[in-house]
Order: sequence, then C-alpha cells, then structure tokens
Amino acid sequence: MSTVIDRTPPAVHLRIGGSRRTEGAGGTFDHVNPVTGAVDSSIPLAGPAEVEEAVRAAHEAFGIWRRALPAERRARLLKLADLMEEHGEEFARRGTLDNGTPFAMGAHFVETSAEWTRYYAGWADKSESQVTSMFAANGEFAYTLAQPYGVIGVIITWNGPLISLAMKIPAALAAGNTVVVKPSELTPYSAELFADLVEEAGFPPGVVNILPGTGAAGEALVSHPLVEKVTFTGGPDTARKILRSCAETMKPVVLELGGKSANILLEDADLDTACTLGTLMSVGTLTGQGCAFPTRMLVQRRIYEAALEKVAQVAATITSGDPFDPTTVSGPLINEAALTRVLGVIEKAKSDGARLVTGGSRIDGDLAGGYFLQPTVFADVDPYTDLAQREVFGPVLAVIPFDSDDEAIEIANSTPYGLSAYLHTQQLHRAHRIAEELVTGEVLVNGAANLAVGRPFGGWGISGVGKEGGRQGFEEFLRTKSVGIAGNGASA
Repeated sequence: MSTVIDRTPPAVHLRIGGSRRTEGAGGTFDHVNPVTGAVDSSIPLAGPAEVEEAVRAAHEAFGIWRRALPAERRARLLKLADLMEEHGEEFARRGTLDNGTPFAMGAHFVETSAEWTRYYAGWADKSESQVTSMFAANGEFAYTLAQPYGVIGVIITWNGPLISLAMKIPAALAAGNTVVVKPSELTPYSAELFADLVEEAGFPPGVVNILPGTGAAGEALVSHPLVEKVTFTGGPDTARKILRSCAETMKPVVLELGGKSANILLEDADLDTACTLGTLMSVGTLTGQGCAFPTRMLVQRRIYEAALEKVAQVAATITSGDPFDPTTVSGPLINEAALTRVLGVIEKAKSDGARLVTGGSRIDGDLAGGYFLQPTVFADVDPYTDLAQREVFGPVLAVIPFDSDDEAIEIANSTPYGLSAYLHTQQLHRAHRIAEELVTGEVLVNGAANLAVGRPFGGWGISGVGKEGGRQGFEEFLRTKSVGIAGNGASA
C-alpha cells in the first residue's frame, strides 16, 4: 500500500461497444465528494440515445459471445479476476473517491469481487441439459437446452459499486449473455476501471457496455425490446417502477432490494462475538449503508443489559474520519439528503420512546463539511415503531428485548422485508429450529460470513426476487427450452 495516495478523481467515459465517449445526451453530473461536500468532478451521463446504441451493440455481440467456447468465456473471466487483484489498490482508491468507503475496507471488497468472478468463471462450462424421455411407445425422444437470454440490463446502486458489478456481470457472461450496465452516477469511478479491465481481459467489443446515466436512461434500458432480462440492486420504490415496465412484455427480473435484518442473541450466545459483529456491521461497516446489515438486535432479556453494555463499548471504538486514514472505520453518508433523512429517523425514534444509548448527532469540527454521523444505538425499541420496521440505510442500531424463542421469531418476522437474519446460540437444535421459522432469504449463525459466493443470496417479500451467488445465481441467466423428436413412427 502506498504511503501517499493520489486523491485526484479519474476521468469517466460512456462505454459503448469498443468506443469511449466523453459526453452523452443526458448531460453531465457534478460528483460530490461526501468527505468534503465539494464537487470533485463532472461526469458525462447517457440518455436514451446512448442506451439504444449500447443495447444494439450488446445484441450484435451476443451473436458472437453465445457461440464462444465455454473454455474461452472461462478464460476471459479468470483473466478479469486476475486483473482486478492486480489493480486492487486502485479499486480501493476509487471506491473511497466514489462514496467515502474507508480505503482499508475497499481492499476487502476487491478480494471478494475477484472471488465472485472466479467462481462464475468455473460455471461457464457447466450448463446442463436433461433427457426428459427416451424412446417411449410413440418413439419420441425429448431433452432440454439451457440457453442464455441475450442482452441483460444491469442497474446497480451506489453503496458497493465494485461488488455489485461482480455479483451480476460474471454470472451473466459465464452463461453466454451480454450486458448493458447502468452504474449509479453517484459512484462512477469503480465502474470506469472495471470497464478498462474488461477490455484488457480480451472480451469482444459490445459484450460489456457501461453507461452512467439519467433516470430516463434507466427507464430506456429496462423497457428496451432487445433487453431480455433485468437485474437490479436498489430500493423497493425503484424496483416497483421496473416491475411495472417489465410487466408490459412479461420480462423477467432479478431484484436485490433492502432489508431490516434481525440479529437474534439467545441467552447462551457468545456476547463478545455477537455484540462486536452486530455493532460493527450495523453502525460501522459502510456507515450502515448496506441492505443485509443486522440493524435490529434482538436480545433475550436475561442478557439484555450485559449486551447493551458491550454494544456501547464497541460503538465507542468506531472511528469516523478521513477514509484514506488507515485508522478510520466509518466514513461519511453518501450525500446531504441521506444525512438529513437519517437525522430525521433519529428524531422520530426519540419521539417514539426509544432510549438513545450513544451517538445521534452529526459530527462537527474537522468533519463538519462532510456527511458524517455518529454511530448511533437505541435501546428499548418498540418492535412495531418506524425504527424497527423501516430500513434506515445509515449507522443506527435498534436493540429490542425478548423473552422466548417464539417471541424472537415473531419480532424478526414482523417487517415486510426478508433479506437476511443473524442468530447466535451454542445450542444447535435451537439454531436449526429458529432458522427454519425465520421468513428470510438467508440465516447466518454464529458469525457466518456475508456474501459467500457459493451460497445463494436474495430476499423474500419487499427484499426482492431471484438469487445472486451459487448455482442459482448462474441459472438466473439461463432459460430452458424443451426439444421433442418423433421416433420411428413419425412421418417424414
């Protein structure tokens, strides 16, 4: 790691086919550094016209890419993973410039993103067909074909600009699809480097097209008749608009949306592990700006006060500041609007009777120009108030007591979300029973890691549709065709 890091933002382009554009019909966007609150660059935005060009380029490239040998697709993806690791420090730098992610944490995201890319490279030659009947009485022979869709529209959000790309694009490419990607204009720098490395890895022009763009560009991408499927990471409100558009042509979707994940601490939990992980992941990591974070800590009453004490101790160790400083754990929120919104959530929680344990205020002093907020913990939270029911997407943890396992399950299942859940206990039979009852896409027990690429990830309810990760993440980008062939009794 360099001792002095260049803080100059890189140039951003629209990537269509093999071309790089310095301007688009969507005009420009002033990127604001969330650490300082000042504009640091102006980036070009695609409009519907550039989306049309990119989709056409991807459609043309699909005719080549779908017929590429699986070994070639695998080789290109493996090369891309190697290049991502080789440029790890630059990806970490750009992630910090994008949204204020601490530089040290950015290195972890690079490792994870490279692993996702390698994993799906391994699936490139493993799509399977099935024989569904053999020479029956009528002599028919039947089988299935697993085939790529074609052009996939990819829309990602701003909180994890590199890992979001890696969770979607490699699986789609391994299956033989091409992509048109709309990254958030709030975080354009990581996507620019990703596009550079796609080119260096030898992917044919048009296989990957990347367009920071306007809302109108996103709408044009979703509704384009040559886009066969849409995969989106973001919030439920935007997802509903995507669903309405896709409903016109019954276009399939993958939607990775928000969450309000419960972290259940049973009375026999390892408090040091449970409270440290639960606190860091809710009010430290990415400043709480993550969909799967354990933002509701449900604690069995017998250990409630002890857990609160540990949570407060851990929260006090979380340092907020310059994300290029290696001692910084928590950076800024993404923008002024986010800061204002989260401060409103805090005030509402107070009025609803929650007890403020720590934090709750904007950070001033040397950080006053940026969008920094103290790690904030509330205790005695009513599980049916807004703080416990709605996603905050900021560094605010709600701690809730419970008495029995059944009460914990009821509280955990009480929100409309269903993305992730966390559970801490030394009794495996309780873990199995509670995991079965939780209405959520995944349950992580005793510190199991998030985003393990071999494990399907995706929510229920308003947390989304479809899966990323594992074999299911690969099969999201394949569709099944049945073939029946008449046998000896058929006419010529």
